[in-house]
Amino acid sequence: MHMHTIIKVRGYMVLGLALLSGCSENVSEQGGIDNQLSMILNSAAVTKSIPLQKPGPAKTKLGQMLFFEKLISGNQDTACATCHHPLLQTGDGLALSIGTKGAGIGPLREKAFDQGFIPRNSPDLFNRGLPEWQFLFWDGRVSGDPRNGFISPAGAQLPAGLESVLAVQALFPPTSRDEMRGNVGDLSTTGMANELALYGDDDFQGIWNGIVQRLLAIPEYQVLFTEAYPGVPLNQITIVHVANAIAAFEAQQWTFLNSPFDQYLAGDLDALSMNAKKGALLFYGKAGCSECHAGVLLTDQQFHNVAVPQLGPGKDSTTLDQGRILETNNPTDKFCFRTPSLRNVSLTGPWMHNGAYSSLEGAVKHMLNPVTALQSYDVSQLEVELQSSVKNDIVTQNEILTTIDPKIRPRLLDATEFQDLMAFLESLTDPAAINLVADIPERLPSGLSLN
Repeated sequence: MHMHTIIKVRGYMVLGLALLSGCSENVSEQGGIDNQLSMILNSAAVTKSIPLQKPGPAKTKLGQMLFFEKLISGNQDTACATCHHPLLQTGDGLALSIGTKGAGIGPLREKAFDQGFIPRNSPDLFNRGLPEWQFLFWDGRVSGDPRNGFISPAGAQLPAGLESVLAVQALFPPTSRDEMRGNVGDLSTTGMANELALYGDDDFQGIWNGIVQRLLAIPEYQVLFTEAYPGVPLNQITIVHVANAIAAFEAQQWTFLNSPFDQYLAGDLDALSMNAKKGALLFYGKAGCSECHAGVLLTDQQFHNVAVPQLGPGKDSTTLDQGRILETNNPTDKFCFRTPSLRNVSLTGPWMHNGAYSSLEGAVKHMLNPVTALQSYDVSQLEVELQSSVKNDIVTQNEILTTIDPKIRPRLLDATEFQDLMAFLESLTDPAAINLVADIPERLPSGLSLN
C-alpha cells in the first residue's frame, strides 16, 4: 500500500509542478486514456459486482470452525484450510498440493514416504461467493446454481438444499482419498481406525453421513449447529448444513471488491496509475487477455488449452492430466482447464492449473507466446521433487498442441508495454486480501491442531 501511496503522492506533486509551469500535456494524456478505457470497459460489460447478502454471524462462525476442522478428514490430519490457508492468501503456495498424511502447511508441508502429490494446484478462494460463479474446480466438474440445479460427481446423490455452487464444491475434497479421506487401514492422528475410508468411492452419502456423525459427537459442535440453524433438530443436521456453513464463511471473509480497479470502475479516475491505465488498454486490446479473462470475475469460466506444460502424477494411467475431457469425453476438451479469475492474481501463485510458474511474470509471458513457452519451459522454477515429473518431450508437446485453443497466438509487447500490463494486473489486488491472519480461529471444538 505504501508504494502505491507514494507513487500517487509523487504523481500529484509532479502534476502540480506541471500546472504551475502551464503544461497540460499530462492532464490531456490522462483524459484521453480515461475516455478510451471508458468505451472499452462499457463494450466489454465490465462493471462492479454486487455480493450476495451476508450470512448470519452464527453460521459464519460455524463455517470458520468447519473450514479449519481436521475431523472432517479420514485421518484427522487435513482440513480445508490445509490447502486454502489465510496465511497463504487462501492457497497453499505449492505448485501441487500435499493431501492427507502430510505434515505442516504451505511450502514447508512435508509428504509421508508413501504419499504422492495431488495432481493439480490448489486454487484461491477469492470472491467465490459472488453470484456470477457457475463452474468450480479446474475441470469444472461442479457447476450450476440454486435456481437451475447443480451438476456434480455425486449425480443423483447430491442432496437438496445447497445454497450455492460454492457449497456444492465444499462437499467433494472430503470424499477424495488423496486429498482428505485416506485409505482403508489408515489410522488417524489419534490412533483410531479411519472409518470414513471404509465407504466405497461412489458412496457419497455414506461418507457425508460419517462426517456429520463425527461432528455431532462433539458437544461444542452441537451448540454451534443449533445457533447457526435455529429450529433444526440435531437429528436433522446433514452434510448440507455443513457445506452451506463452510461456503458462508468463505463468501463472507474472502469477497474483496475494493481493488484500485474496482475503485476506478466506481468513478475514481485517480485510483489507477498512468501505467496501470496503459496496461488496461493492452489487457483489453493488443495483449488479448480479455478474450478469456472477461466480465466481473475476469474469467469467462470456459475451458481452454493454453499449452501449459504437463507435470506431476497426472490424472489417468498415462500419467498426464488431460483436464476437461475427463469430465465430458469431448475430444476438443483435451488439455483444457477453466480460465482462472484474475482478481487478486498477484497473490495467488504459483500460477496455472498445476502451478507450473513460480512468478506471475512467467505466467504472463507464457500467455503472450504459449507455444514457445511450452517448448522452452524451465523446470528449475519448480520444487526439486517435482522437476523430474515434468513431461515435456516432443511427443507430449505435439499432443498438447494438437488441441491448443484457436484463440492462442503470439502477442508481441515491448518491455515498457509488458511492465504496463503487469501494473494493471497489480491493480486487481484488493489491499484487504493481503493480510488474512484474523480469519484463523484460536482453537477448534475437536481439540485438533490448527497447524
